[in-house]
Order: sequence, then structure tokens, then C-alpha cells
Amino acid sequence: MIPPRSLMILLGWLALVVLAALTGIATPPGDWYAGLAKPPLTPPDLAFPIAWTVLYALMAMAAWRATLAAHPAARWHTLWPFVAQLSVNALWSPLFFGLHWMGLALLDLLLLWGLIVLSLRRFAGVSRLAAWLLVPYLAWVSFAAYLNAATWWLNG
Repeated sequence: MIPPRSLMILLGWLALVVLAALTGIATPPGDWYAGLAKPPLTPPDLAFPIAWTVLYALMAMAAWRATLAAHPAARWHTLWPFVAQLSVNALWSPLFFGLHWMGLALLDLLLLWGLIVLSLRRFAGVSRLAAWLLVPYLAWVSFAAYLNAATWWLNG
């Protein structure tokens, strides 16, 4: 059983992660993306919502663990990169799928990657488990950067 305060913290992180995910839901790939040339290793469309659901759950759990583990005076220092990366994460779908700005979306992913690395380092300082929970996210965003860059290159 999770203590009430801890549960409220987890629910708060889940709510923030869901808010970030809503921008992806609001800007689906659509016909424009379907018509683009795709690079090798592009997964089937069904893989993306499955992967992101798992990743968002892991992200919320990582933030929850880091929040509980961080000294109250150090929480802001530990958590601000994570909050920042959520915001940057939320921008990618509108940039890529909504506005079709593949180059700017790639820059967004590069900033996102750096913020995830910083989050991972900060989380590692308070909870190794919290840091490890972000590793699949970093791997997926690295792969997404390849897909974004290659799609941009293939479609001029």
C-alpha cells in the first residue's frame, strides 16, 4: 500500500506526464506523415503509442521516486530539468506533425535529449532506480532523433 502523501505525488507526476502526452494525441501523424518517405528501421505505426505509453509511465515513476528521495531543499535542483524536458517533449508533435517543421522538430529533440541526460544525472544523485527508469526514454528519444533527421533528409 502506498502512503497517501506518496500516492498524491505519484498522481501529480502522472497528471503532468499526461498533459505532455496530450499534445501528441492532439497532433496525430495523419495523411501528411503517411505520404513521407521513411528511413530504414521505421517501426510500424502501432509501435509508437505503445512505446510512448510505457515511456510516459516510466517517466512518472522516475519523477516520483526522485521526488521522494531528494532532500526537500534540493528538490527544485533535482526536478527542474525533468519538468523542462516535459515541456520540450510536448512541443515535438506540434512542430513535426502539426506544423511540418521537421528541422525545428529535430532541434527540439536535441534539446530534449540534453534535458533527459541532465534529468538522468540529477536523478542518479538521489535515486539510482529513478535514473534507470529514464534510460529507455533516452534510448527512444535517441532513436526518434534518427527517425526525425532521416525523414527530413529523405523528404528535403
